[in-house]
Amino acid sequence: MAKKLTPRSEDYSKWYNEIVVDADLAQHSDVKGCMVIKPYGYAIWERMKEVLDGMFKETGHSNAYFPLFIPKSYLSKEANHVEGFAKECAVITHYRLKNNPDGDGVVVDPDAKLDEELIVRPTSETIIWNTYKKWIQSYRDLPLLVNQWANVVRWEMRTRLFLRTTEFLWQEGHTAHATQAEAEEETMRMLNVYGKFAEDWMAMPVVKGNKTESERFAGALDTLCIEAMMQDGKALQAGTSHFLGQNFARAFDVKFATKDGGQELVWATSWGVSTRLMGALIMTHSDDAGLVLPPKLAPIEVVIVPIYKGQEQMEEIVSKCREVEADLKAAGIRVKLDDDDAKRSGWKFAEYELKGVPLRIALGPRDLENGTCELARRDTRTKSFESLENLPTLVRSTLDLIQTDLFCSAKTRLNENTVEANTWDEFTAAIKDGKFVMAHWDGTAETEDLISQLTKASIRCLPFEDDTTPGICIKTGNPSARRVLFAKAY
Repeated sequence: MAKKLTPRSEDYSKWYNEIVVDADLAQHSDVKGCMVIKPYGYAIWERMKEVLDGMFKETGHSNAYFPLFIPKSYLSKEANHVEGFAKECAVITHYRLKNNPDGDGVVVDPDAKLDEELIVRPTSETIIWNTYKKWIQSYRDLPLLVNQWANVVRWEMRTRLFLRTTEFLWQEGHTAHATQAEAEEETMRMLNVYGKFAEDWMAMPVVKGNKTESERFAGALDTLCIEAMMQDGKALQAGTSHFLGQNFARAFDVKFATKDGGQELVWATSWGVSTRLMGALIMTHSDDAGLVLPPKLAPIEVVIVPIYKGQEQMEEIVSKCREVEADLKAAGIRVKLDDDDAKRSGWKFAEYELKGVPLRIALGPRDLENGTCELARRDTRTKSFESLENLPTLVRSTLDLIQTDLFCSAKTRLNENTVEANTWDEFTAAIKDGKFVMAHWDGTAETEDLISQLTKASIRCLPFEDDTTPGICIKTGNPSARRVLFAKAY
């Protein structure tokens, strides 16, 4: 039987770590700060990647691949960008090893020093814009809409599987446009793609908004984001889209010939999500029994477990289970029949519950006689006995209901735990209680930093659709243009 998890109410962090490991999603590697994504965890990421890739292509983007290594001089060309990433970069200085003269393993060959150090990709703006200079000559080459699926390295001292690791997987879109308006439109378009994916596929409601100047991507003029609430009340930044203006085009001299024969710098965007979404998925829906997956992203939507005693019963029941499996597959449902006779049905029930499979079908001797099966929902952990007749239709409608119910539950949690605060005492009490807090801020980086130091809460975003009525800053008493969203965050 699967071991019992630490309850969320007892130790939320330990609960999260146990789910990641026990549900076979990932594990720490021998390389400090890096992780091994196991097959089941990677299958979930592949589902995310498949869906997002389709959404990108529907909006006109194509995939490409750029080098993992970036010359150090490239990062020096955009001052804000290099300042933003300087402390996170892994630097390659040599290109060869040699046998240790003492006979103990290998050492770095001191004669193999690089003429210019290489940076292991923390993000790809610099090397991509150096390439775009060769690709863009005329207005006819625009817009240029490119996405890359890749790994990146950002040196982390304190890591947590999926949420913050030294190496992680992501996608990064990089686009070039003839006008500022087109680039700003693209920035919003891709944020909306992320929002749709989060809500329609992850069943995770999000708050959309602008980042403050202090929280913008290094080198961006504006950063848009989606913020999600985890079950412990903390925020998780689930996706960002950046309007880069002409900063990178200016740094790498990327110009295009206009229709009237002039020369202008292009306008740029970049946008990305990462395997951090795996952490968001876990913390949005899972419970004390393990992982809970929305059906749309579950590698296995339905597991079939035969229940029997003896060889004769086994053959007859497994044969019927195979018929059910074929019917469900024909209906486009991702289904697994677990007919491994080396494991007891009780162990299988616990294992698939831990792994978050949305629906379980159990079929035993009595079900065979009655033409029924037991249908168990993972989200509510409720069971019902259903006819095998028209089962694919029932299963599909149940999966759709689970998807909707998971979103509604998470949306209710977000709504019930988002509050307004009008005084410092109200603000600190709400933050202590793990709430999302809408409060007035005077717009200065100094006050933003002070509030963060005092409460560990940060401004997650300036929400697009919330109250923009002027007021008084909850900390300084100075005039405030609008309320902003504060929360503690991962």
